[in-house]
Amino acid sequence: MRIKAEIWAKAYIRRCSSNGASAVMVRRGQSDGGAIFIKINCLDGNVSLYGPAPAGMDASSTDRCWTQALGEDSVSDADADSYLQRQADFDPDIWIIEVEDREGRHFLGDALLED
Repeated sequence: MRIKAEIWAKAYIRRCSSNGASAVMVRRGQSDGGAIFIKINCLDGNVSLYGPAPAGMDASSTDRCWTQALGEDSVSDADADSYLQRQADFDPDIWIIEVEDREGRHFLGDALLED
């Protein structure tokens, strides 16, 4: 059984904070299973965006796995916000967490799948 989105999101924010990065919940989704998107803001006008790995890409149905939602390169803040708005229009239950970290750390560890 996969951990609830709300519990995962709160734990992720604590992980970021304990590593010296500021993380805030920008949008609160469905507590049990809404999709979670993570926006890493390097505070230089560029961001990286991570979202749930498509079904079938991850080996386990119980662990959350991530991919870069907009490709490997960073994008503008406006492009990321536009993408997230389209996702929210499609699925109003999404979560959005924004992390401010000048180093661009995502704190996803081995859960980040390489394309």
